[in-house]
Amino acid sequence: MNDVLWHLLPWSTLGLLLALLLRRPLRKVFGASPAFTLWALPPLFCLLPWLPATPLSTTSPLLRVMPDSAAALATEMPATVSVLGLGALWLAGVAACVVRLLVHYVHLLRQGRGLDPATAATLLPMLQGLPLERIRTAEQGPAVLWAPRPRLLLPADFLQRFDAAERACVIRHELTHLRRGDAWWSLIAELMLALLWFHPLAWLALPRFRLDQELACDERSLRDAPEQRSQYAHTLLHSTGMSFAPAITPWLNHPQLKERLLMIQQVAFSVSRRRIGYLVIGLLMSSSVMVAQAATQNTAHGATADIQFNQKITPAYPKESIVNKEHGLVMLKIQVDTQGKVKTIDYDAKHSTTTSTALIKAASDAAAQWRFSPATRNGKPIESYAQVPVQFDLNELPTNPASSKS
Repeated sequence: MNDVLWHLLPWSTLGLLLALLLRRPLRKVFGASPAFTLWALPPLFCLLPWLPATPLSTTSPLLRVMPDSAAALATEMPATVSVLGLGALWLAGVAACVVRLLVHYVHLLRQGRGLDPATAATLLPMLQGLPLERIRTAEQGPAVLWAPRPRLLLPADFLQRFDAAERACVIRHELTHLRRGDAWWSLIAELMLALLWFHPLAWLALPRFRLDQELACDERSLRDAPEQRSQYAHTLLHSTGMSFAPAITPWLNHPQLKERLLMIQQVAFSVSRRRIGYLVIGLLMSSSVMVAQAATQNTAHGATADIQFNQKITPAYPKESIVNKEHGLVMLKIQVDTQGKVKTIDYDAKHSTTTSTALIKAASDAAAQWRFSPATRNGKPIESYAQVPVQFDLNELPTNPASSKS
């Protein structure tokens, strides 16, 4: 579990920083809709430990083999320190955030009521084919409630609170949220906050994510009805007393009002400018993910040897190699399965100093019985590789082996 947390922390931080730093400049150049897609970076970066990658490899300490079959390890592998308490604390925080979301969500579902016939008849021409069963009355409306099938929430006094022109603006805005899939974006953002509840940048990013989402929705709504800019601004100013809940995407969150009014006054971006923006941001995100994934590969570790077990199964120095005075380094490339068992053994000629068949076989025979700790990704063991250098050394042989027997 700690592996997941330590993988999550640096890459989520980088994704959040990039989104926070680039959102305003890219919005000014390309518009709110392309700039909003930057918020895909944090979840993409958090998924890096899960993305397919080439098998990892680690070089084990040198194993020295003497003619009397005694073997010694040049170095000891450091012990892995388990920080179980940290992982448990993180999981407790994640669980608390998820429970909070579920409580709000279930409350909104239970609170919602169907439209009365008079309200349904009045709103039907504005709904653009949205089924009436997906509209509920709730005091937190107007808002979109994320769900397996997102719903539109309207206050019970919607007809009294807004006049006909204002109602048309609000409904158009909320339908734009539904078409853009913003309910799912909001759900992902809330789940990201649950995973990163301990991270100050996550709490800083969430209100800015919501603002950028509303700006993108406003831009799209006004693109469909550019003549409604003045009415749109008037409706926002008239929208007071709105309540907010974590499980919804509201029509108006008051801290957003100033920036939304400023955006409405701007000249609309051309289609070509927006398309270039999507292309530039897409290239930026894909290149960032590729660089981050490469960095993840370069800093990760492969399988590690179970030294205490393996040193009991040392290669035997072949008699014919002693007679023929064969010695040198045999580098083995060992594939380790998810259980830590040896799957394949290959001789690495490039990093070896001997080509003796007898020495290679002696090292491979012993290695077939060794044990390893496989590499992990997302806290789960994966197939990986270990390079094990086996040094066959004749330096301690007596000068005259025959005389030593007499």
